[in-house]
Amino acid sequence: MPWWVLGWDVVCWLGQRRFARHWSVGQIRAELADTYQIRLSDDALERSIRRYQQMLAARQHDPQQLAAAYADVDAVVLAIDGLQPEKGHETLYVVRELARKRVWFAEALLSSAAAEVQQLLAQARSWAEQLGKPVRLWMSDKQEAFVRGIASEFPGVPHRYGTNHFVRDVAKPVLDADSRAKVQMRRKVRGLRTIEREVFAERRAAELARLPELPSEAPQADAGQADASAQDIVLDYCAAVRGILNDDQGGPLHPPGLRMAEALEDVHTSLQRHLEVKKGGRRTSASRV
Repeated sequence: MPWWVLGWDVVCWLGQRRFARHWSVGQIRAELADTYQIRLSDDALERSIRRYQQMLAARQHDPQQLAAAYADVDAVVLAIDGLQPEKGHETLYVVRELARKRVWFAEALLSSAAAEVQQLLAQARSWAEQLGKPVRLWMSDKQEAFVRGIASEFPGVPHRYGTNHFVRDVAKPVLDADSRAKVQMRRKVRGLRTIEREVFAERRAAELARLPELPSEAPQADAGQADASAQDIVLDYCAAVRGILNDDQGGPLHPPGLRMAEALEDVHTSLQRHLEVKKGGRRTSASRV
């Protein structure tokens, strides 16, 4: 294409690696350079990936493609949900069709007011009419704007809870208790940064005190290697515990607090095994954790 650095085939190659294989831009850049001797900056790759997304969106919206995809579908099932990356950011509202598991369109809205949401629902009605397919069912988390908008644009069409939203609402008391348990566990498991600082301080002190090794100093070298190995174990444990404390993923069927408790218990059991092995010997860095 005019003014493009890459051809269509390479742009499609980029899109497949980025979105089907979930490669990072750095991985893609390295593969292009090592395998194909194509050297591009991160900015150039990101521009091409955005163009791939634009082409894919245009293809998904193509009326002929849609008609072909829904040729043997009697009725469509639609779902709407809002995705907000962080507080204060615009919410991305996504309308999906569940019979073909296809995203119809998405739009970021500054407000979740009923009037703005209803515009998206009106667009979904227009798409269904163009396809000539009746809407059998709507699914959402039943926000007030969704309830009112769907009732207005799709009179008589059933509106149901999404499974995850329904289970989450039913499990809300359990999830509240789970959240409080996470807070209590995080209050008890403290001091990781202090332990890590001690280990790094010991390493720096050992490096400063290290003398040129002589044959007679071989046992000291072995002791130093043992200390370094114990320090690595301590740092590995600290990293594992920090990952456990920062894990907030999981829905109502997999409460994160319950997983956190089980993972911390596994760490405790592992530490006990290490301490029992060292029992009767000198106290090592590993016993600090």
